[in-house]
Formats: sequence, C-alpha cells, structure tokens
Amino acid sequence: MNKFKNVYFFDPFGKETERIRKDLIEVFNNIGITTVNTSEEADLIASIGGDGTFLQSVRKTGFRDDCVYIGIAIETDDYMYVDFDYKNSHLITESLTSDKTEVRNYPAIEVKINDDQPSFCLNEFTLRSSIVKTIMMDMYIDDFLFEQFHGDGVLVCTPTGSTGYNKSLGGAVVDPLLKAIQVTELASVNNNKYRTLGTSFLLNKDRPLTLMIDKKKDYYPIMSLDNEALSLQNTEQVQIRVADRTIKTLRLPNNTFWHKTQRNFL
Repeated sequence: MNKFKNVYFFDPFGKETERIRKDLIEVFNNIGITTVNTSEEADLIASIGGDGTFLQSVRKTGFRDDCVYIGIAIETDDYMYVDFDYKNSHLITESLTSDKTEVRNYPAIEVKINDDQPSFCLNEFTLRSSIVKTIMMDMYIDDFLFEQFHGDGVLVCTPTGSTGYNKSLGGAVVDPLLKAIQVTELASVNNNKYRTLGTSFLLNKDRPLTLMIDKKKDYYPIMSLDNEALSLQNTEQVQIRVADRTIKTLRLPNNTFWHKTQRNFL
C-alpha cells in the first residue's frame, strides 16, 4: 500500500531533463502519487540529478523533517545520497509501495553565525580565510577553550558527509547511526609557537562547537554549507552543533551507508 500522496520534483536542469521529469510524473501517477507544484504541499520530495542536486533539494526546500527525500539519478553512477536511477523506474515503484521499505534518518548540522538565525547543512560546513593568509580562532567545546587554532581553516561534517572532503583530509568515516559531528583541521600550523590537536575528532549531539575568530585581523572568512558558499564580513563567532531535525530518506535493502561506502571506495 502506498504511503505517500504528493510528490514535488526538484529539477534544477529544466529543459535538459524535461523528458525524464515527464516520465517520472507518469511513474508516480501510476501508483497514486500526485505531482504538486510547491514543496510545501508534498510529503515526498524527489531530486533529479546526483548527490549535489540532492543536497540542493534539501537546502532549497528548507530542511523539512516532516517529509521524505529521495534522489533519482540521471546517469548510472555510485552516489552516497542518491538511491535510484530513473532508467530502473520499477525499483522506485517497488520501494514506494512495499510494506518492507523503511525510513532512515540522516543527522544534520545547525550553524549559527554571530546572532543570526541558524542555517543547516546535511553534508559539511567549512570556514577559512578568503584572502591568502592563515586564520586564527579560538575553538571552544561547550564553554571550554579547547585549542587556539592557526591554519587554513576547519571542516565540520555529519556522518554522511564524512566520506567526502573530510575523508580526503584524513578524517574518519563515521556511521550515520551516531548522532555526532566530526571536526577536521585544514592545514593547521604546528611549531614552537602554535599547537593544535592535529587530528580530527568527534563531538556528540550534546556538545556544541564554538569558533571565535581573532578580531585583530580581518580575514573576510568564507564559509560553505554543503555546496553553497557564504562570504560575510564582521564574522566573530560561529556556533556549530548537531541539529534537532533529521532528514528522512527511504532505507533500501542492501543499500545501507556501508554498502555505498564499499561501492565507492573498495
């Protein structure tokens, strides 16, 4: 029995994927799921494209935790977030109508810059100087000054984001069942004057991370939330924590996070 009523297609490619979109509309209509024009009406949000498009779909629709997101690939490839290929539409039909299909929850990161409203990311957050200069900041865990960082910047990722940029920096691959964030340094300076931990570390959901940027210099820090860049002047404080909300996707048989990690890297 179908669990969903309405689907919203996130399709940033427009005319390039118009035929694919029409085919998918028919697939969903055949199992009783109506296509709607706004994401607010949908209980199912389907992105058409790769992992980057999936991350965009979550961001552009407001990180909703009251619906289910699915990714539908245009090309056959190994992805970490995208589970379906439009060429195998029968698998979409089977998954959406099967009683055995479950929903899995991916943790998100909440980022609060200065006193602004919080933003969210599903994959990773980075902070670095936008000029050719190392950046200095105090790094607090809870209210405890853990280290005084001096280097290119820091990356904070979710477990699902741990297989991306974080892994290339030597960070660990983390099981998404852990509600945690991973903090990884970007080219830290370590000498007789400056000292950092020099390795990535995990913080659980009850331990926020606060970055206090050195006020003596204007680094014009540039920050990224998944695949969206932010450049803000007068940034003094960035608070990062595991968000209360989670992103729901379909949990498919033999396609867990670790199945995907194996296919991509082993």
